This record gives sequence, structure tokens and C-alpha cells, in this order.
Amino acid sequence: MRVLVISDLHANLTALEAVLEAAGQVDETWCLGDVVGYGPDPNAVLERVRAIPNLTCVLGNHDVAVLGQMDYAVFNTEARKSLYWQKQSVNPANLLFLESLPQQTVVCGEVSLAHGSPRDPVWEYVLNTLVARLNFDSFGTPYAFVGHSHLQCMFHLDLHKDRVTLEVPPVGEVLPLTGRAILNPGSVGQPRDRDPRAAYAIFDPQDRTWQPCRAEYDIAAVQKRIRAAGLPEKHAARLMDGW
Repeated sequence: MRVLVISDLHANLTALEAVLEAAGQVDETWCLGDVVGYGPDPNAVLERVRAIPNLTCVLGNHDVAVLGQMDYAVFNTEARKSLYWQKQSVNPANLLFLESLPQQTVVCGEVSLAHGSPRDPVWEYVLNTLVARLNFDSFGTPYAFVGHSHLQCMFHLDLHKDRVTLEVPPVGEVLPLTGRAILNPGSVGQPRDRDPRAAYAIFDPQDRTWQPCRAEYDIAAVQKRIRAAGLPEKHAARLMDGW
């Protein structure tokens, strides 16, 4: 069984299409939120996501903000400017789709799905082993899949040593999952790990394996659309180097 795991699409249709093509045939798709925000294609990305068969999707903080359910003051200046534009751009049908999605952690078999973290599904970043360790007490499944940080990585809990380690697994390597782990597929639409390629992962729940993957896409075309929309230059510039 192949499950496509994606997160932080951030209104980047070109990157999303590249990921869907590179992933090939999958049985299910799990989206960890932030479908909108930053990028130039909120409606096109929402419509593409809505058309994905066997989809499970949770809300991210940018999605919640576009719905008007989060104070924009918690975002930086550039993110706020983008969110105001996104909120004005998203059509009613796509808003209804976002409204149908859960903000809380969703359990799929042996996996807990959240945008931020299991203990704070919308907002908390899992960026270090301390935060990861605190979160292992917040979900009862062997694995949790999270996004939000835009970093393709995994936190592994050694049950015997009661120790958490941070790993950045090689792209393309199929990793057997043992013990308990918090895994991040990285960002489709705005990677921040110095690899500008769109990030995603393939999970096999039967064999219990995780494969981090990347897909090349036409970054310059997305940058052009960001600039044409009058969105912050930072959101265009960072795509080229993945920062």
C-alpha cells in the first residue's frame, strides 16, 4: 500500500502538480495542512486538492487564518500581507472545503496526523528533540506525521533508552520504521531546508516504511506569478534556494 504524505502546499500549484506526477499511483493521500498562504495559486491548489481521491486533510495555521478564525497579528508582516490577499482571492466553494476540514489531530490506523504537533495541532513547531519528546506523550499511535516547519526530517524515540534523536534521512531511501517516531514530509510549496525541490513522502502502512522524496519544478514560473500578484518579494526569492 502506498500513501502520499504532503504538507505546506502554500498555494503553489506548479510544485503540487510536480509532486503528484512524481509520486505516481497511490492508494491514499494524507495532507497535513497549509494548503493556502504565501503562494499565487490558492484557488487552483484548493481545487486540485479537492479532486484528489481517497484524501484525508487537516487544517494548517494559514488555512485557519484565511477562514477568519485566527488573529493575523500572530503572523509576520509578509505573511499577513499574503493572507489578506489570499482571503480576498479564495472563492466560496473553496472556503466551504476548508471549513469542512478538522483542526484537531486525526488518527489513520497507526498514525496521528497534525499540522503543527499532536499536542497543538495548528500552531506548535516540532523543531528540536525537547519539543518532540514532550509531544510523544500527546498521541497514542506509534507514529505522528506533522508539517508546519517546512523541514523534511524525523524524530525517533528509543523506547529502551527513553531518548529522542533528530534525523534527516537521505532523499529516496526507504526507511523501516521501528519504535515510535514523529515524521515530517517537508513542504511542497515552500521548502526551508536549503533544497528548493518540492518535498513529500511515501508511507507504506503495511510494511511500515517511510520514503522521503523530492520533485523538481519550474520555480521561475511561480516566482513570476507571485510578483505579478503583488505579493511580498521574500516569498518569491526564497523559493530558488529553499530558505
